[in-house]
Amino acid sequence: MLPDGPQQRQGGPGSGLPLGEVRQECRGLARAAVRLDSPAMDSLLQQTMQAHGLLIAWEEVMAPTLHAVGRKWESTDDRYVEVEHLLSWHVSTVLRRAAVTAPLVSAHVAPVVLACLPGEQHTLPLEALAAGLAERGLPTRMFGAAVPAEALRAAVGRSGPKAVVLWSQSRSTADNTLARQVASTAFGLKGARTTPLVLLAGPGWSVRAATAGMRRPLGLREALNAISALYAEADAVVAAGETTPGPAAPASTSLC
Repeated sequence: MLPDGPQQRQGGPGSGLPLGEVRQECRGLARAAVRLDSPAMDSLLQQTMQAHGLLIAWEEVMAPTLHAVGRKWESTDDRYVEVEHLLSWHVSTVLRRAAVTAPLVSAHVAPVVLACLPGEQHTLPLEALAAGLAERGLPTRMFGAAVPAEALRAAVGRSGPKAVVLWSQSRSTADNTLARQVASTAFGLKGARTTPLVLLAGPGWSVRAATAGMRRPLGLREALNAISALYAEADAVVAAGETTPGPAAPASTSLC
């Protein structure tokens, strides 16, 4: 499962939210959220990202605050819904900003496709992953919420990704058949076609959902490391090929 972040103990004074033992930045964000203080939220989120990077910001500040707000409105007859909406908007804003402003190591390598399954509207975890990949210089194609099955298959076939991350928040949106179809989507030159690694992300997937060509990461950190390892392996293969003499490739194999 992706991005849920660490679970915190109940009870934390200062904001009216059940925060538990958390970083000071988390308490500050919670207080600003309850006050509906947009400038303070934006400033604190930006400072946290710059000071600690994406992983710490998500796992120890953003996710715990979002969880606390969610627990609050669930236990108080839908109070604090406005807090959750405003906080989510600001978290999304800072994550997207990070994803689009980070410099890429190379714009000419296969991307990572990020998509919510049909009917799935929860995008924040994928936005966190996109920001984390951008921080590592890896290219992404973010397709967002509720991507229709046909559009998802077309996007994978046309972009030729190294990995595809499929987010499902609930069992009702997890689609094992679609995941297998994506995992079997082949692209590339005839005779050297390849398929992407599919990461089944989110609590909607069962523990046995991952089959051949799939993985089920248990958090943002694991997903980032798994994807990064794919690119590291590819770089190692390229480096080995460059140092090993061999016949020149025919001009007809160019991907230009």
